[in-house]
Amino acid sequence: MAASAPTPPATGFPAEGRCGYFVEKKKRFCRMVVAAGKRFCGEHAGAAEEENTRKRILCPLDPKHTVYEDQLAKHLKKCNAREKPKPDFFIQDINAGLTDETEILEQLVPISSLSEEQLENLIKKLRKASEGLNSTLKHHIMSHPALHDALNDPNNGDSATKHLKQQVDGKHRKKNSVFERLQIDIQHLCLNKIPVLREGKLPVVGIGKHLCGVATDLALRCLIETYAASCEERNEEPLAKRIKNDKTEKEINTLAKEGNENIVPEKWTPVAGIVIALCCHHRCDWRHYVGKEYFRTLGLGAVEFHYFQRMSSWATCGMRKTSLETSTMTTQLKGNQKDDEEHDDGGYRITDDSADSLPGLLTVEEKKKIGHLCKLLIDQGRVKYLQQKGFSPALQYYTDPLVSLENVLLTALPNHSSPETTA
Repeated sequence: MAASAPTPPATGFPAEGRCGYFVEKKKRFCRMVVAAGKRFCGEHAGAAEEENTRKRILCPLDPKHTVYEDQLAKHLKKCNAREKPKPDFFIQDINAGLTDETEILEQLVPISSLSEEQLENLIKKLRKASEGLNSTLKHHIMSHPALHDALNDPNNGDSATKHLKQQVDGKHRKKNSVFERLQIDIQHLCLNKIPVLREGKLPVVGIGKHLCGVATDLALRCLIETYAASCEERNEEPLAKRIKNDKTEKEINTLAKEGNENIVPEKWTPVAGIVIALCCHHRCDWRHYVGKEYFRTLGLGAVEFHYFQRMSSWATCGMRKTSLETSTMTTQLKGNQKDDEEHDDGGYRITDDSADSLPGLLTVEEKKKIGHLCKLLIDQGRVKYLQQKGFSPALQYYTDPLVSLENVLLTALPNHSSPETTA
């Protein structure tokens, strides 16, 4: 840390109550608030003459911040970067899948470095493997009248709309409801060690809003291989379920108090259903992917998967539109900008429609179609995985592409819950 702050431009002054240290790299003063009577913030206190006797050093746990050397021991006990005790439901890599050392990818070249022949071969394999898959997707735009009315009420501005969305969980906070938030990577989450699930022998419904790339595979394995398999091994029986009829909840509660409840056993499954909004296929990983077996039956492996997941970004990477399309879609794109920012493009964004960046001179439309096929093939591997595990899965479009380009929903029910098995 320098003993004094760099000399700022003659016309620049720090804002009132803000740090007087000039950040040379950003060409502006530090914007941190300073303590009463101080000129510099804690991070730049070493630049102040009165603080020169105390030395600041990099935190050994996280070099992104500094700490007074004489307070290091105290800081290490409360630093946010310190290793925290692991909960019982943390099991390292329990949902990661097995590492196949024979299929480790070694420095594969970028797509832009592939020869025209190599790219053509990959696309031929993709088209052959994905023949007939488009017919498996249903078109079912989902909405709920109550939510639709609330969100389209002219009396509700942007703040009210945001508030409605934030209150979704709050609407279900009834007296006997239990809510618990777990801050843990899905890769290490063991559901059957969560007390409320273990003690209550509760079935689980997995719901995921845009589980980016590999997170979808980790979640599926967490639900089916970790939780469901463990419950079946213990051969657990569920608690009896109460049948509800057309009576109001108040009448049912009255009957319960009088001991007139109808109690019946029902066929039970640890995982009652799965609903996942899919996205960011370019963030998938072969090691964690649940559809490896499906890929192998098609004569594909880790190398093809690697390039397919990279090319999947062509479907949503925002390639340049024609001037006519741009002028007609400006309004919609502005409205969807926040949703697009929620998911990165993995560094594969193509903004030039010349196609000179790739072998074979593919057009924009060709790239988009190839990107969609890549996403569909990866999702089909997940569908086959769920079928093998005793579920009836389905892929369907759940919203218009003008709302979100990532508009495919993966649903699955246990086979006994639905007689139809949908690919």
